[in-house]
Amino acid sequence: QVQLVESGGGSVQAGGSLRLSCTASGSTFYLTCMAWFRQAPGKEREGVARIYTGGGNTRYSDSVAGRFTLVQDSAKNTVYLEMNSLKPEDTAQYYCAAGKWCGLDLPPPGREVYWGRGIQVTVSS
Repeated sequence: QVQLVESGGGSVQAGGSLRLSCTASGSTFYLTCMAWFRQAPGKEREGVARIYTGGGNTRYSDSVAGRFTLVQDSAKNTVYLEMNSLKPEDTAQYYCAAGKWCGLDLPPPGREVYWGRGIQVTVSS
């Protein structure tokens, strides 16, 4: 089992920055990827960014590439999502995910993926 704890959300004006953190505990040795997804009201959950825990390779959705940066601190089992140049359309509940799924699309049913409880990010215009 893996537990994920997110922190760092909040409210900011457009153009501002926020940093989200996600710390994993438990059976972290078998995690291949950690990622952030988000879900806005009335919309499907979408992948934002992911990182391979072994090599640090990252991938971003087109909507955030160039504005968001995902980094990891392996010693702390923590990933940080640095969000810059935030836009109102970035407003969503952000979820940390970890497991053997490394895509930015939603994992297929039955794939072992752990989710955090979610954290709100609100960007005002």
